[in-house]
Amino acid sequence: MTQAAPGDIRIFVDADACPVKDEIARVALRHDLAVTFVANTFMRLPEGTKFHRIVVPEGPDVADAWIAERAGPRDVVVTADIPLASLCVTAGASVLTPNGRAHTANSMGNTLATRNLMAHLRETGAVQSYTPAFTRADRSNFLQALETTVQKIKRQG
Repeated sequence: MTQAAPGDIRIFVDADACPVKDEIARVALRHDLAVTFVANTFMRLPEGTKFHRIVVPEGPDVADAWIAERAGPRDVVVTADIPLASLCVTAGASVLTPNGRAHTANSMGNTLATRNLMAHLRETGAVQSYTPAFTRADRSNFLQALETTVQKIKRQG
């Protein structure tokens, strides 16, 4: 298992329910990047010396905390978890959702507020939860967003 050198681009994946592991592997292999998949359970990963598996103990937000403690500038974090995304954006990391949406410092406040409002409305029974199906278009959008993000970080030096 090889480690990323200081200054290298790293990808951290909130892997428990991540539907784009293979796409992450494709981009990482193309750019020779280290990827760390963080989860509460053991899972099969793509083969390669640059792919690392971290299994954290069960518990709320343990995987999120592991990623948030390490993510910083020149890192890409892949997560659908909005509080984790907020922590990583604050640390300077580039953050993508599995459908390719980028979280930024400018968008994070609205995203957190919407998340909190929807959680409150669900708790009061005013609205029901709805998670749309993950589509081929989502997968394609993610692949393009990750490639663009990696290239942007490389250009920044």
